[in-house]
Amino acid sequence: MTFGTAGLRSKMGAGFSRMNDLTVIQTTQGLCKYLELQFGKEACQERGVVIGYDARYNSHRFSRYVANVFINEGIKVYLFSRETPTPFTPFALRRYSCVAGVMVTASHNPKQDNGYKVYWTNGAQIIPPHDKGISQCIDDNLTPWPTSWEISNIARNPLITDPYPDVKDGYFSAIQKYCYRKQENPASPVTCVYTAMHGVGYPFVKMAFEAFGLPEIIPVEEQVKPDPEFPTVAYPNPEEGKSALDLSISTAEAHGHSVIIANDPDADRLALAEKQPGNTNKGGRGNWRVFTGNEIGSMLGWWAMENFKKNNKNFDGSKVHLICSTVSSKLLRSIAKVEGIQFSVSG
Repeated sequence: MTFGTAGLRSKMGAGFSRMNDLTVIQTTQGLCKYLELQFGKEACQERGVVIGYDARYNSHRFSRYVANVFINEGIKVYLFSRETPTPFTPFALRRYSCVAGVMVTASHNPKQDNGYKVYWTNGAQIIPPHDKGISQCIDDNLTPWPTSWEISNIARNPLITDPYPDVKDGYFSAIQKYCYRKQENPASPVTCVYTAMHGVGYPFVKMAFEAFGLPEIIPVEEQVKPDPEFPTVAYPNPEEGKSALDLSISTAEAHGHSVIIANDPDADRLALAEKQPGNTNKGGRGNWRVFTGNEIGSMLGWWAMENFKKNNKNFDGSKVHLICSTVSSKLLRSIAKVEGIQFSVSG
């Protein structure tokens, strides 16, 4: 395994090229030392780190080994007491002004995999040169420290805090500033079918819909509960298209609904599908369109722009920007041009 900007991701098993207790300890020892080099040991101890994990095999145990390395360096740890969506980790990091965050997840990979994702103090995934610096510190700290294996007393350690109740409430309070027309939402004629792809997303998406006052989502029952076996999908990636959304489409057809929302198992990736008017396909199913990530991003950018205009009648277009990543479609550039605002590409 090679540590990069996305952290680590590999099959679970024995050996230095696999995700296991030893490689998690080695990675955390290296990360810990790198953070101490960047911020100083005292600042790391004062500000702490956040650790989250998904519902995959071994994620809970791996998270305890991560926490143990930090607390044995005197660094306080905000360790979630239950599996959570990946976005909770960077949100908590910013909320508590921590130096870094770790999310134990392999995202949408097959069931054999797990991973280790690192977030920097700004809440973003790490970028160069931090990946190289962390990798070097891992290589310099491959021998497990004497205390790194002992996780039996983690829950009772005074340096451990469970941030879950506060982060949950804070997160769903914070997102409401992006709910532009809450008074109209309860009357929405659209009911969405939702799949968690056997991951952690359902209770949190349900809470998000409640926070926005939207009609309750209809879950895909076969995929609603966390299950590390992913029994109904070989690759739990909603962006695989209709093949990954087969059960979602069946549920939507059975309930007469026309919109599907899908998350990957750690709920940081989203897919959207809409039933199209016209003829049905073979087997009596409707014709469903699965939107690409670029299309979803463009729709969200347009929606943000529409509501900004509504709430800021006389805005200065030179001070308003639409931003997309360098690997994204530049459709937002065209939207920005029409709206008379600025467009920028992030690195």
